[in-house]
Amino acid sequence: MTQKTYFAKKDGLEKKWYVVDATEKPVGRLAVEIARILSGKSKPTYTPHEDTGDYVVVINAEKVLLTGNKLNDKFYYRHTGYMGNLKKISAKDLLKTHPERLIKFAVHGMLPKGVLGRNMFRKLKVYRGAKHPHEAQKPQLLEL
Repeated sequence: MTQKTYFAKKDGLEKKWYVVDATEKPVGRLAVEIARILSGKSKPTYTPHEDTGDYVVVINAEKVLLTGNKLNDKFYYRHTGYMGNLKKISAKDLLKTHPERLIKFAVHGMLPKGVLGRNMFRKLKVYRGAKHPHEAQKPQLLEL
């Protein structure tokens, strides 16, 4: 008797909500674990071509760690669309002004590219302080 391969269906999936406290956690290590949860690789029902992951709420984004000299040496680039207008911001300045973007950039790079990755990325919610507006979903605290 041959075994049949299990494929998760979109309608039969139950999405959970998790809260992750980013206080004193290195950005890369935090992003790896968040990406695993968003993609669903931590579940036994993981299917590569379906979005089987859960929602993740990250709090205290401003208290995240960057190891080594990354605060001064790491830069994030963006282009305005006009010639010669390549903008760059250091990780130190980005952490001061928009710490939630720092975590989002790290997680976005670890997710698949394309429609599937964009849908997974939409399930990530990052907030600066300890408060978040997702109490109604009853998220579970996740220790990483």
